[in-house]
Amino acid sequence: MKIKWGIIGLGKIAQKLANDLKLIDNAKLEAVASRNLAKADAFAATYDAKKFYGSYEALLQDKFVDIVYIATPHNSHAQIAILALEHKKAVLCEKPFAINKQQVFNMIEASKKHNMFLMEALWTRFLPAIKEIKSIVEMGGVGDIKYINADFSFKANPSIQRIYDKELGGGSILDIGIYPIFLAYLILGIPDKIIAKAHFYESGADSQVSMIFDYKNAQAVLFSSFKSNSKRIAKISGTLGEIIIDSPWNEASSFSVFKNNQEEKISLPIAGKGFTHQIAECNSCLLENRRQSNLWSHQNSIELITLLDAVRKEIGLVYTEDL
Repeated sequence: MKIKWGIIGLGKIAQKLANDLKLIDNAKLEAVASRNLAKADAFAATYDAKKFYGSYEALLQDKFVDIVYIATPHNSHAQIAILALEHKKAVLCEKPFAINKQQVFNMIEASKKHNMFLMEALWTRFLPAIKEIKSIVEMGGVGDIKYINADFSFKANPSIQRIYDKELGGGSILDIGIYPIFLAYLILGIPDKIIAKAHFYESGADSQVSMIFDYKNAQAVLFSSFKSNSKRIAKISGTLGEIIIDSPWNEASSFSVFKNNQEEKISLPIAGKGFTHQIAECNSCLLENRRQSNLWSHQNSIELITLLDAVRKEIGLVYTEDL
């Protein structure tokens, strides 16, 4: 059985997912939607979508679409996801799931009410290398974790509106800071205390943020920025050794385990651009009639957005949706 996908919001990340859909045997791109009909037409032709629509609502009314991937600006995620769930569509919604915790709660409530699958598109979680690193840590492969260092930084094009526009949920923390925060959360869980400092655009959205997550027996030093480039190498240090995730760590296909003065290099290549792994997870969940993923559950999304909210509170970043 082929799972029929729809895509809402046709930017660069949607292009990557559309390409990766072609690599999944039991997936098919059924329809795409943009508020610009010509854009939807061109996207459909490029990525072999059967249908295209000039409104999101029109796609949601397509009875052949099983699951919708939402790749619109951050501020519209919750509204469109809830609308899709009301139309009895399963939903894969791009990260951040929403602007704040209340919106995430509302999305999950809609998933429960309509008994439909809902997942945050935190694609890094599903990469084979990240799954293996999590397993090594849980098995005590590098001892008790004491320190994590992760960043995500690049010099952004100042003409890209969603980067700096606060009304669109712009800023580094929700767009790319979510990745280092995710890694700390995945390995160490919820910290006891968060310290954060930020620089801001004139719009009020953050241009860069430095964070310390303080745990009872560990610390994570995290950073995100649209102002400079970084190598994007992540370190997980324990009492018995260290894991170094190769650049770019959030697209991990290889890492090294340093232990007893020896290095073990582990390579676990990604399929396509890496979105294939989260697509496969969604398809499995739908075929098994599950409402959420075991690898990245609704509770995981609640806890991640809680951390993002806490960082924003620490740096004083308030969005319209918070008021």
